[in-house]
Amino acid sequence: MSPTLKACLWMIGSIASFSSMAVAGRELSTSLDTFEIMMYRSMFGLVIVLLVAGFAGTLAQISTGHFRLHLVRNMAHFTGQNLWFYAVTVIPLAQVFALEFTSPLWVIVLSPLVLGERLTAMRGLAAVMGFTGILIVARPDMAGINAGVITAASSAIFFALTIMLTKKLTRTQSITCILFWLTAMQLVFGIFAAGYDGDVAIPTAGALPLVLLIGAAGLMAHFCMTNALSLAPATVVVPVDFFRLPTIAVVGMLLYQEPLEIQVFIGALIIFAGIYLNLWSETRRRN
Repeated sequence: MSPTLKACLWMIGSIASFSSMAVAGRELSTSLDTFEIMMYRSMFGLVIVLLVAGFAGTLAQISTGHFRLHLVRNMAHFTGQNLWFYAVTVIPLAQVFALEFTSPLWVIVLSPLVLGERLTAMRGLAAVMGFTGILIVARPDMAGINAGVITAASSAIFFALTIMLTKKLTRTQSITCILFWLTAMQLVFGIFAAGYDGDVAIPTAGALPLVLLIGAAGLMAHFCMTNALSLAPATVVVPVDFFRLPTIAVVGMLLYQEPLEIQVFIGALIIFAGIYLNLWSETRRRN
């Protein structure tokens, strides 16, 4: 089996994980708020990280080095994930995923400030194309703009910050260390955010499998994508990842009778074209 085919199979796992997490998050919204979902997800994720690190013998890699950077990174991810979980409960799933795809474009815009990278003409063109796609997806009129659209678009910004800060951490920190502080810190954030009103809901017997699914799917999605990127270039992985949009659109139609809106696909294609154009340009420049 070729590395490219292996990468595509890993991406199928990533698409399935992201899609199942979105459906589980929507189903849980009737019994748990987003802070409680994040708290239980992080609790389950921390157990998985510690068990896997214990078996792999990488527990010693966990350290307090760059603790402040871990803190800022995980605050950004916690905020973005909460916004994302809220968005999947109030707007069509395809619209959420289309707006989430703008994260790489926000990386282009913000990387000169966070990473000190240069904003080239090609990167600027990609960003303009992406934000044109956002306008088409969001339908900027009185009927189109709502809390769900705003939170979904905002989550993409926080995910972009997470991507950039993760890039900085990977220069000196191991994957085990990064995942440990991700789950541990977000568990603490979740406990405080969920318990601020003194009322933390306990998952029912029916909700518990969905909580476990979210915890496992969240880690599995990133694990699959990381493996895919290790086997094939981003110019191969990103187009496959784009199939998340039609996949979740069909899921939303079958499970929730959400309409297949053509403007969401048109806007998403423009967003994808901007991302792919930038990846293609960067690949050519490095070669």
